[in-house]
Amino acid sequence: MSNLKDKQYLLISAVGIFVCYFYFGIMQEKITRGRYGTEENEDGTVGERFTYTLALVAVQCMFNYLFVKAILIVKPQPKDTTHTGYYASSALTYLLAMVSSNMALRWVAYPTQVVAKAAKPIPVMILGVLLGRKSYSLRKYLFVLIIVIGVVLFMYKEGKVNKNSENAGLGEILLFLSLSMDGLTGAIQERMRASSRPSAQHMMLSMNSWSSVMLGAALLVTGEGKEFFAFALKHPELFTHLILIALASAFGQLFIFMMVAGFGPLPCSIVTTTRKFFTVLFSVLFFGNVLIGRQWFGAILVFIGLFADMFFGKKEVDPKKNEGKKLIENEK
Repeated sequence: MSNLKDKQYLLISAVGIFVCYFYFGIMQEKITRGRYGTEENEDGTVGERFTYTLALVAVQCMFNYLFVKAILIVKPQPKDTTHTGYYASSALTYLLAMVSSNMALRWVAYPTQVVAKAAKPIPVMILGVLLGRKSYSLRKYLFVLIIVIGVVLFMYKEGKVNKNSENAGLGEILLFLSLSMDGLTGAIQERMRASSRPSAQHMMLSMNSWSSVMLGAALLVTGEGKEFFAFALKHPELFTHLILIALASAFGQLFIFMMVAGFGPLPCSIVTTTRKFFTVLFSVLFFGNVLIGRQWFGAILVFIGLFADMFFGKKEVDPKKNEGKKLIENEK
C-alpha cells in the first residue's frame, strides 16, 4: 500500500473500532440496565429488567461463530492442529469471564465495569507468574501497580452509595471473578501459542463454538432459554437490540483484524484503549452515571498505566498475530 492508502486504511480501521464499540457499549448498557414494557411494578418502577445474562452472551457467541466461519470460508487458512482440550478449557474460562462481566452490570454502572476490565493485566501477570512460569521487569510491575491504585480509587466506596448499589458488593465480586477468568484464559492461550501457534481466526472459531455449546446446554438445564424467548416475545423490541449489539460486535472485530493485519497490535491497542476511556465519558454524559473527583483520578491512573505499559512494557514480548483475539476480549 502507498503512504496515502496506508493512512486511509488506518483511519478507516480506527474510526470503525471507535464507532462499533461505542455503539456496542451503548446497546449493552441499554439492554442490561434499561427496562422493557410499560407495566408499573409494586415498588413504583415501570417496566421489566432484562436479567438473562447467559442468553445475551450466547447470542453474541453464536453470531461471532457464524461471522468468523464466513471469514474462513471466504479466506481459507491452513488446518488448525491445536489440541481440543486447550480450546475447551479456554472457552470455559472466557465464557465465565463474559458472563460474570455482563451479570455485574445489574449492580454496577457501566463505567465501573469498563475501568475494572481495563485492569486485566493484573490477573494476567499474576497467573502468568504462578502458572506460566513467566518473569517480568520491575518497570512492568510499576505500571501494573499504577493500574491497581487507579482501580482501587475508582471502585472504593465511602459513605452514601448510589441508588442501585444495595447489592453493589455482588457486582464487584463478579468483576473480580471475571478478571480472574481473564487471567486464566491468558495463561491457557500462552500454552496454546507455545504448542501450535493457531491463528486468531481459528482461536475465535473454536472458542466461540465451544462457548455456544456450553451456553446452549446451560440455557436448557437452567430453563433460562425458555424464559428468555418468552421475554423476547413479550417485548419484541429486544430482538432489534440483540441484532444491533451482535452486528456492532462482529463489525468491531472485523475492523480490529484489519488494523492488526495492516499495522500490528500496538496501534490497535492504542485505539481500543482510547475507545474505553471515551466509553466511560460517553456513559457518564448520556446515561447519568455520576463520577466523583476521586473516581476520575482513578480512571486517569488506570489509562496512564495502560498506555505506559503499551509503549514501554512490552519489549520483552514478541508480537503475535493472534493478539487480535486478546484485544477483542478486552472489548467485552
